[in-house]
Parts: sequence; C-alpha cells; structure tokens
Amino acid sequence: MPVNRRHFLAGTLSVAAAGAATACAESRDAVVNAQQEPAIDLATATVPFDGIHQAGISTPQQSSLNLIGFNFKDGVDKPAIVRLMRLWTEDARALTAGENPLASLEPEMTEHPANLTITVGLGEKFFDIAAPESKPSWLHDIPALSRDELSRNWGQTDVVLQICSDDPLMCAWAMRHMVRAGVDYVATAWVQQGFMNNPAVHREGTTPRNLFGQIDGTVNPHTDEEYDAQVWAKGAAEFEGGTSMVVRRIAMNLDTWEMLDRTSREEAVGRRLDNGAPLSGGEEFTPVDLEARDEYGLPKVDRNSHVARSMAPEGHPEQKFKRRPYNYNLPPEPGQEQLSNAGLVFIAFQENPDTQFTPVLKRLDEADRLNEWITHIGSAVYWIPPGTQAQDGAPSFWAESLLA
Repeated sequence: MPVNRRHFLAGTLSVAAAGAATACAESRDAVVNAQQEPAIDLATATVPFDGIHQAGISTPQQSSLNLIGFNFKDGVDKPAIVRLMRLWTEDARALTAGENPLASLEPEMTEHPANLTITVGLGEKFFDIAAPESKPSWLHDIPALSRDELSRNWGQTDVVLQICSDDPLMCAWAMRHMVRAGVDYVATAWVQQGFMNNPAVHREGTTPRNLFGQIDGTVNPHTDEEYDAQVWAKGAAEFEGGTSMVVRRIAMNLDTWEMLDRTSREEAVGRRLDNGAPLSGGEEFTPVDLEARDEYGLPKVDRNSHVARSMAPEGHPEQKFKRRPYNYNLPPEPGQEQLSNAGLVFIAFQENPDTQFTPVLKRLDEADRLNEWITHIGSAVYWIPPGTQAQDGAPSFWAESLLA
C-alpha cells in the first residue's frame, strides 16, 4: 500500500510533538516538584514555643519582622495585665504551632507558620503597675548620646511583641491577630517592620547583610556557653532564663554611602564587603588584629572603623551582646531629598544593657567612621521574661514568675 507522504510527515511530526510535549511536561513537573518540596518543608516548619527561654532570641533569624510597641490603656491594673499575658500566651502558643487560636475564624491563615516566633518584652510601666519592687536596675532609657536624633514616634513603650517568620503573610497575620486579641488592654504605639535574606536564597548559618552591603552579626554568640555568658539572666529565680532587649532604629543614608568607592566603604567598616573578613586578614570569623600593619607600616584596620570601635576593649570582655537586626526600606518622606527611607531595626539581647550594650554605643557615638552615614532615630529598652513551661500539668504564661 503506497504511503501518503503528507500523512507520513504529519504523523511523524505529531509523534515528535507529543514526545517533546511529554518531555517538557516531565521537565516542568520536575522543576515544580523541586521548587515545591523545600517550600512545603519551610511552610510547615515550627519553632517550639515553650522552653527555658523565649523563642525568637537564639532562634536562627527568620526573614520577616513585625515589631509592635504597645502602651497600656487607662485603668489597666495588675489583674488586667495577668489576663492579657494569659490570653496572648495562649494565642501565641497556638499560632507558632500552626494551630488556629480560640475564637479565630480564619484557620486557613495559620496553616503555614514558617518558623513563626512571638516574643514578648515589658517596659518600665509593667513593673510600676504589677511588680514595682522587682524592676531591674538597668530598665531605663539609654542615656542620651551626642549624635542621637530620637523621635517619640519610635520611642519607649510599655510592651513590645517581636513577631518573626519566614513567610511575610504569616508574620502579618500573626501581628493582626495579636493586636486584635489585646485591644481591650493595650493600644498600638508603633510598628517597625523589617526583612532579611529569604531562606530560599540564603544558606542556613550564613551571616545576613544590611543595606550597606556589609555582613552584620559576625561577632554574635554561637554556642550555649556564649549565650549563657552574654544573653541569659542569672540570679533571682523569677528572672533566670530571661534577658533584656534594646531596640535602636537607625536611619542609613544610602545616597551618600553609595558615593564612596569600595575601598573607602571597607575602611569605614573595617571588614571586607565580600566575605566579612577583617581587613587585618583571614576569614569572616578570624579575630580582628588592630596591630596588623601593611607594607608601608600603616594600620590595616582604622582604629575608628566600626569594627574597631565596637570591639570589647581589653579588660572588659563583658561588652558583648546578641545582635538580631532587620533592614527596613520605605518610600521617601514627602519633601525628602534622599532616594529612599532606609535603615536598620537594630535589636540587641543581653543580660544587662548598662554594662554590655551602652558602653559600646557610647564608643561608637564618639568616633565611629560610620556615623557620617547613620543616625539613631528611635530607642527603647525591655525586660524579656523567661520562657514558658508546664507547671503542675498546666502550661505557664508570659511573666508568670512575677505575676503569679
């Protein structure tokens, strides 16, 4: 039987097209599966809520931050604070586990916690109302510094919630729920939102970067021993396992920073921009050598560089703390000449700000070369209660050690 050439070619092309379509479909499915598998793992990942310490401090840094400052409403007394802490703790415990809090009508919004953590901090007024005899000596404003341009818009509040997640939608929803849950007791004073590298593009354990391009957080504690020495409170039982939080909102002038060449930027920071290594040599975690000299006998690290001014001086090893900063990048203010409104929500955790944080801040204020491009515009200090744990078969609530 003669073969019709047209039919033969059509059939051949159909088979080829079908094969190509199948190959494309398989390739597409493979890509989709490769993209979905880690996303599913991240979406359902949780961080334990209960423990000796609150989550969100030593927890690997998530990519999204909502930091909310609240003030107590008029008439709130100690029993009301107890009710608020019980309510918030119960809801935070559910949200971070990917469960729907009681009375919430949106269970779909809680299915993907993506490492959600919710951390509470309490200001001076909490102690004034609920436990005046127990207020830590360090719980007060950071002393005024010469370069500060602090705004009340980013100032001290009575309570703070640090909400972090690797999913910005989950982070936003958790904030919405917690604000709504506490509406009878507190009013929102400010919200500071921030971001860091997304886990999909940032290998776990890698130090994140800020908008100056510098690696930020190299000298953080990494071991349990370092956290015990720098972060966790010791002494009185009601404080043990807690810590303190300092929040500094720092505006960064990217426009003038970007006028610098790369060498000038690295000299101001004291570290290489590509890998965070000190200019004295080595890798990111190599100790800075302020005595190192170049071939001309000049110091490799400027004594007024950021890294040099922030180092704990000889005889004061206690001047270290945990940095957990987040970038912010907002539209320029009306009439502002800069191209962006950018900076850091700089969060620091330490046992005692007076002996660990403030001395470093004062040194930086005096002579840090980065001061030409940064301005501190907000400041607040909080006590971070210990973590919650089961007691007599019932879960405890935030600050129960002082409120029970």
